[in-house]
Amino acid sequence: MNILIIGPSWVGDMVMAQTLFMCLQQRHPGCNIDVLAPDWSRPILQRMPEVRQALSFPLGHGVLDLAARRKIGKQLKGQYDQAILLPNSLKSALTPFFAGIPVRTGWKGEMRYGLLNDLRILDKQRYPLMIERFMALAYSPGAELPKPYPQPSLQIDSAERDSALTEFALQLGDRPVLALCPGAEFGDAKRWPAKHYAEVAEAKIRQGWQVWIFGSKNDHPGGEEIRQFLIPGLREEVYNLAGETSLAQAIDLMSCATAVVSNDSGLMHVAAALNLPLVAVYGSTSPEFTPPLADKVAMVRTGIECSPCFDRTCRYGHYDCLRLLKSERVIAAITELVGTPLSLQEPEN
Repeated sequence: MNILIIGPSWVGDMVMAQTLFMCLQQRHPGCNIDVLAPDWSRPILQRMPEVRQALSFPLGHGVLDLAARRKIGKQLKGQYDQAILLPNSLKSALTPFFAGIPVRTGWKGEMRYGLLNDLRILDKQRYPLMIERFMALAYSPGAELPKPYPQPSLQIDSAERDSALTEFALQLGDRPVLALCPGAEFGDAKRWPAKHYAEVAEAKIRQGWQVWIFGSKNDHPGGEEIRQFLIPGLREEVYNLAGETSLAQAIDLMSCATAVVSNDSGLMHVAAALNLPLVAVYGSTSPEFTPPLADKVAMVRTGIECSPCFDRTCRYGHYDCLRLLKSERVIAAITELVGTPLSLQEPEN
């Protein structure tokens, strides 16, 4: 069975989509799953063994370009038995329709009658989690989802990881690595203050750790702000990789981490899919819809009255949901998750 997935447009959503791919492989053993998605997602999809190939979708998020969608559809004609759409937009339904794929499955979304012939009506109470809404599309309408739910799991190629370590002159040895992911595309209301991140970095550096900062080019200044809060001698133990690595390199390098501290972001879901001890910091958002899916996760938040508001910027201007979340809570969470690495423990007499 050949299945085409119309993939989501965000890093975290693409990571969580692996739960659907796992369900499809369980229901149709040996099926071929191809994912039509933006090129940026290729490094994620290549690390999912359930996916046969990532197909490049050249149109940007929100671009209609009817002619291009029709052309792509015609190129895919006759190749697939089913298409499953993860976005709920009208635009996302056009290419599978033009491809004439016999079964076109997705949630009702934006008036997609006719474009989809396996149209599902979403019961948000029944499927409160995003992964449940993804997974349900692998089964017949109304079917019970098998439990326990699968967890995303990205596979790492050791040769590619070693190449990235060499390129950025990073050393592992016996020194634990704390990965920080201080960015968030959503907005300031998801970004824990740089000063708090710096306090966590300082505490771990004084315990013998090194710190690697991950993120996009837009996150690089924030990484530098974290470094500038540290005194000389400690600052040199922080490596700001944000915007310096490709997404593929970021995934491979993050897999070396002993622990990760992240805002609610796409990289948070990458860290979870690498099954790393993870402290997830929440401000304006909530873990109730898209929680990180891993075994060792601590979710920290203030829970003040106005949180979660799901606003990109604080309507009151104080950002107290993040500002009042002290670094001591995150440091304690790291210790609870990983304890003291063996290399730092006192030798036995």
